[in-house]
Amino acid sequence: MTWTVLLGLVLAAWPGTEARAQNTVIQAENVRFDYAQVLRVTPVYQTLKANTVEQKCEGDSRLSRVVGAVKEALTREEKEQQDNKCKPVTVEREYRRPIAYDVDYTYKGAKFRSRLAEDPGNRLRIRVSVTPVVAPAGDR
Repeated sequence: MTWTVLLGLVLAAWPGTEARAQNTVIQAENVRFDYAQVLRVTPVYQTLKANTVEQKCEGDSRLSRVVGAVKEALTREEKEQQDNKCKPVTVEREYRRPIAYDVDYTYKGAKFRSRLAEDPGNRLRIRVSVTPVVAPAGDR
């Protein structure tokens, strides 16, 4: 005998449970899944700022590096002298990364918008639930 059957027998034999069991209705959920057409996906970005320390050398450009390399080869200038012309500089950089997506979609002619963690592509799987509106007993 299963636990469900045993529990049913115990409740049926218990005084006063018959009235409660007759008044209790367990509503089965009316749910199905379908697909909606995606109209637009807009990324939502987070902007992060980071500071880094870089060596900024005097005359530091592509041309000056080429000229410096030629000059060093011709004059045998010591590398230590070249390092003395550099100084540490704080450089601020901004990074943008997507953290969510605002998705506009249509289902059965109605337009909706949701914020999702991932880009859904051209169609979005949705959960469709229907529940009747029941007026309270005194309003009938």
